[in-house]
Amino acid sequence: MATFNFEKRLSELGDQTVLCIGDLMLDEFLYGDVARISPEAPAPVIAVRRQETVIGGAGNVARNVGSLGATCIFIGVVGDDEAGRSIAGAFAQFAPGIEPHLVVDPSRPTTRKVRFVSEHHSTHLLRADWELARPLDPQAEAAIIDAAMAVLPRAGAVVLSDYAKGVLTQRVIRAVIEAAREQGKPVVVDPKGTDFSVYRGATLVTPNRKELADATRRQATSDADIVAAALDLANAVESEAVLVTRSEDGMTLVTRDGAPVHVPAYPVKVRDVSGAGDTVVAVLATLLAMDAGFEPAMRAANAAASVVVGKRGTAMVTAAELRARILPAATRAPEEKIVFDWSVLDERLAEWRRHGLRVGFTNGVFDLIHPGHIKVLAEARAACDRLVVGLNSDASVKRLKGDERPIQPQQARAEVLAALEAVDLVVVFEQDTPLELIKAIRPTVLVKGGDYRIDQVVGREIVEAEGGEVILIEVVPGQSTTRIVARSRSAAAR
Repeated sequence: MATFNFEKRLSELGDQTVLCIGDLMLDEFLYGDVARISPEAPAPVIAVRRQETVIGGAGNVARNVGSLGATCIFIGVVGDDEAGRSIAGAFAQFAPGIEPHLVVDPSRPTTRKVRFVSEHHSTHLLRADWELARPLDPQAEAAIIDAAMAVLPRAGAVVLSDYAKGVLTQRVIRAVIEAAREQGKPVVVDPKGTDFSVYRGATLVTPNRKELADATRRQATSDADIVAAALDLANAVESEAVLVTRSEDGMTLVTRDGAPVHVPAYPVKVRDVSGAGDTVVAVLATLLAMDAGFEPAMRAANAAASVVVGKRGTAMVTAAELRARILPAATRAPEEKIVFDWSVLDERLAEWRRHGLRVGFTNGVFDLIHPGHIKVLAEARAACDRLVVGLNSDASVKRLKGDERPIQPQQARAEVLAALEAVDLVVVFEQDTPLELIKAIRPTVLVKGGDYRIDQVVGREIVEAEGGEVILIEVVPGQSTTRIVARSRSAAAR
């Protein structure tokens, strides 16, 4: 464990490739409020406010691998139906970093789950399922194996994500594990059922506490119980290690030739545990692909799980969020101000507004921080109680300023901004203008440098329509990143 440098090695996540095979699902979430009982029957009526559709099941493992910046080669099965076509479209449109290989089986429907969720309490009220949990027909089974054998040499690790819907047949599991062992690839299994012998030879098996008890027919209550049962399981299936997920009690890692390791869960407010296990196996596999070792991989997975349970729905963890959670407090302090995922904005802003705080907003590239930037930020903060800074992403900067910019990548620019006392939150946006971000934040105060006119300020109409104000800060003469870059290049050319 001591030899693994998280701060240095997490930058290598984007170099990894993980092969994931398993049961694919279409997850739909209908969020709303319940304020009355139906007059037709004694059942609550949910007034739906919004709807989210995401790739779920084993597909959520793939999404988490991609969200970390790594590449995921995903193999799964869909039906010849609208849900299957929706999944294929979602992979193409919303799943960067994923290379899908989807086998179409007309004899079975695409697994679909619709959850009705109370927006106010984040409580699941009802779930409706469309599924056919039976083994694949031989033709589809052969197609899965052929696809896996073709792409396996490119992968650094393999995940078998078993939701017991029939994709991971005994023939598929055995073919993949045996081929991976021959090629020296670690295999992580998220198991289902009570007979784990089918996973024989997997590198790491990740049951939860109940699954461990059912599979070993032993108690799994105390630490000692869990260690004994996990060791029995590791020996029985000839795996190198077993990682037991224990919800609010953290995780326990048991290897066949080492001392067990227990890590407590992070103290976080749990909003939704949907898909947390998918995040765990995605992080485990990605870390094992980079030869991190079992214990560092477990610690990273534990940190990742604490991030996603704080989000609503089937969520993902980004490399930036993982880094912010896992590094020591002194290192991650500036990063606690950095937001890449806009879904957490409402929570942060609501807390400020509950206390009657005025929220200010400004934006820019902030490529090389200079006195002009400091003046604008300091005066912007003086005009409000909390200052949010919108930061153009790298792709956005290139579109606006050319291929030679930015000088500093978005993570570096965000960290410098977050280290400034005047800045309370940094939000990265991909668009060319901050208009959509301003709509999401609805600031009371909108600030720009005095080199703009009021009528040129993006978002002015939105802020003024809600009774807010737009402030222009006088710029510092001669201070701009463009001039700094030009002077540097001129000096270098001499």
